[in-house]
Amino acid sequence: MRILLINPNSDLEMTEAIQQSAEAFAAGEYEVVTKATPGAPQFIETYRDELLAAPGMMQLVRVNEDDFDAMIIACHCDPNLDAMKEISSIPVVGIGEASMKLATMLGHTFSVVTTHIHSIPGKIANARKMHLQDLMVSVRAPEKGEEDLGDEQLFVGLSRRAVEEDLAEVIVLGCAGLTGMDKLIEKELGVPVLDGVICALIIATGLVKYDISTSKVLGYNPEY
Repeated sequence: MRILLINPNSDLEMTEAIQQSAEAFAAGEYEVVTKATPGAPQFIETYRDELLAAPGMMQLVRVNEDDFDAMIIACHCDPNLDAMKEISSIPVVGIGEASMKLATMLGHTFSVVTTHIHSIPGKIANARKMHLQDLMVSVRAPEKGEEDLGDEQLFVGLSRRAVEEDLAEVIVLGCAGLTGMDKLIEKELGVPVLDGVICALIIATGLVKYDISTSKVLGYNPEY
């Protein structure tokens, strides 16, 4: 089995971090390949960034779908996910949808811990799109000027406040750049902590084994 992880941005350091987490979880049972998106912004932070990333993402899907069994969109805002599902003949899973939906199976409530305060409205909008708004009790982000992807204790603290103050039973890491922090935070807090990259791998590989993919009869039918 071969799984392609598409990093919608062009940041090579984040692409490598995603690859390392995916390889560690796959543990040699299947092949994972992570590719940055050509021509995309360095980070996906705005709706404009999503649009700029779309041509390169579509190119990656078209060029690679015959060589892989499933694809993962490795950005928690799930940029252009519906379009990638529509044009692909193989399963496509977003790390945002995977982590938030799995969170509902592990507790009554969940919180998303993200990297920038300006991404909070988008997290809320995505939860509403998936009808999960009543189960997502908060979105926690650093204060302006405190954003530091390498500061693990910063995100431990945000997660702790989500559990203690917002009554979250599950923590969802709301950025691919936080990949690898899940078990550290989980050990500190004693609650399930979900890395979206891992959650998407769980679902994508399961879909491949089940030999099932996205319905194309109506909403995702490019010929309709």
